[in-house]
Amino acid sequence: MTPRAKATPGRLVVVSNRVALPRQTTPGGLASALQAALLERGGLWFGWSGKLAAATGAEVHHQRSGNVEYATIDLSRADQEGYYTGFANGTLWPMLHYRPDLVNYQRSHLDGYLRVNAIFADQLKRLIRRDDIIWVHDYHLIPLASMLRERGVRNRIGFFLHTPLPAAGLLIALPNHRQLLETLASCNLVGVHTARDLRALEDYFLHESGASMRTGGRMRMPDGRLFRAARFPISIDTAAIVRAAQDAESQPESRRLQASLEDRALIIGVDRLDYAKGLPQRFEAYARLLERAPELHRKVIFMQIAPPSRGAVQEYRQIRRELERTAGHINGKYATPDWVPIRYINKSFPHRSLAGYYRSARVALVTPLRDGMNLVAKEYVACQRRRDPGVLILSRFAGAAQELTEALLVNPADAEEVADALERALKMPLRQRQSRWAAMMETLEANDITNWRTSFLDVLRHEPPRRDAA
Repeated sequence: MTPRAKATPGRLVVVSNRVALPRQTTPGGLASALQAALLERGGLWFGWSGKLAAATGAEVHHQRSGNVEYATIDLSRADQEGYYTGFANGTLWPMLHYRPDLVNYQRSHLDGYLRVNAIFADQLKRLIRRDDIIWVHDYHLIPLASMLRERGVRNRIGFFLHTPLPAAGLLIALPNHRQLLETLASCNLVGVHTARDLRALEDYFLHESGASMRTGGRMRMPDGRLFRAARFPISIDTAAIVRAAQDAESQPESRRLQASLEDRALIIGVDRLDYAKGLPQRFEAYARLLERAPELHRKVIFMQIAPPSRGAVQEYRQIRRELERTAGHINGKYATPDWVPIRYINKSFPHRSLAGYYRSARVALVTPLRDGMNLVAKEYVACQRRRDPGVLILSRFAGAAQELTEALLVNPADAEEVADALERALKMPLRQRQSRWAAMMETLEANDITNWRTSFLDVLRHEPPRRDAA
């Protein structure tokens, strides 16, 4: 008698706001980690195409590459403005980054957000198989698991929040917060970056929603829903970034940068143009350094790369104008015919170029006011030369500070403290730089992005299936 074939495990279904289609992924990023997870067992990646159409979700666009299927839908302009620009980025983003003063809440935006999530649920339900595992990503799709349960989906569902999560006392300032946040209880597993984020999540459910703690990090809602919350700090593809940095040394972009420095020490910052990144405060700290340490004039250059984002949002246009004025003021005050102290660049660069720039920098200035993790900090460390590494200056309020404790940790709002750290970093002895770098590199090698995704999925696969469909 022929032995029965072993049951094939179900697919992984990844759901995110945007989908990294074949030939669009960037090595070392979240996209490549999710691609690797999908390739392991076959799967589906579902989300917004990034395109606009007359109606949201009228058609599902399919592509296939190997054992991975990609399914995307278009949004109407009204839904894009309500769901994405309005509620996700105008309400949730500032609230999650501790900026309730910048929240622009409109009920119509919430309606659009819920409507798009419902359309995601309608279209996704048609594509899900009984034994699939579903992994939902980020603040754009907080209510999706609940909407799938309402449609009868009992599959294991995990959710990962890539932003910080503020304390419950701040979360309750979000209009209709219970209507939104309590939908996370429909997941089997909710993942966050740090212990601080996990405490905030537990406090919210225990004190605002009336949940009770169970063993193993599980919480039970008053209506009986049981879910687990845990910490999974995201990371980078450490080995790949090390190779990229080594290869970049011989690339023309890196050589041109090195030649332009003329043996001056480079301080680098790389951030999306966003008010959460602390860029005005960073520029102020650099100005304080130049003011109080004239011996560093003509010996140091600060290069800030800040590609613009969300140009339709007023706050983003405002911060860009502010940074342009500040950079012009610093250069006007301190520049000489052969030295410009700050290079402020509003464009993006390929990852291979950034790897070379990181390797060339004596100091990385990574000082967000709040950040879920901040992978630039980790990439900078991975790109350094073992024999002559640079120094990482890191905000205490970035998730990476919980792991990279050998960085120079600073309060980004304190210009004097950041200026102190800059001066210390520029003058730090080689042996101390090597010791700090080696400890951080050991952390990155032990906890890379493969460890992050396998840890999350291993926990999710062992969570008991949901018996409730609502």
